[in-house]
Amino acid sequence: MKRFSILFLVLTLAVLMILPACSKKEAPPVEEDITPAEEVPPPPPPPVVEEPEVIEEEEFEPLVLEDVFFDFDKYSIKSEFKGVLEANAKLLLLRSDAILVIEGHCDERGTAEYNLALGEKRAKAAMDFYMAYGVDANRLSIISYGEERPFEYGHEENAWTMNRRAHMVIKE
Repeated sequence: MKRFSILFLVLTLAVLMILPACSKKEAPPVEEDITPAEEVPPPPPPPVVEEPEVIEEEEFEPLVLEDVFFDFDKYSIKSEFKGVLEANAKLLLLRSDAILVIEGHCDERGTAEYNLALGEKRAKAAMDFYMAYGVDANRLSIISYGEERPFEYGHEENAWTMNRRAHMVIKE
């Protein structure tokens, strides 16, 4: 048994001597040339785009234009109504969808033929004013009713004054 013990001892020593020789050696650390990257600022946020307010058709208020009135047997625009026509023209320019029919009217004095011709001249005078102000002629039309459609019924000066007019009718 002594022999077995010696052999055991020799083998153990041999193993102990061999093991450290077989152990893995650590590789020396690799030095990397690391330079810090330049700091890139984050991209700016996208610009805030405000969408234009969309006005629905229902949101438009009905367009109402004022009438203009004329002196007896005249078709020239009276100075007191040029401001009315100018205000009407501004509204028409704002509402490019509006089509205007200008109706020419007269009082009951004079023949039917004469009043139809005079009513047409009154409507045309208003239309010419609008075109001079910049309203497109394609959006304007005229018609004369002469004395056939009175605004005020009666046979006195008050009624006649109200019936000598150019009436503005919007067709949208």
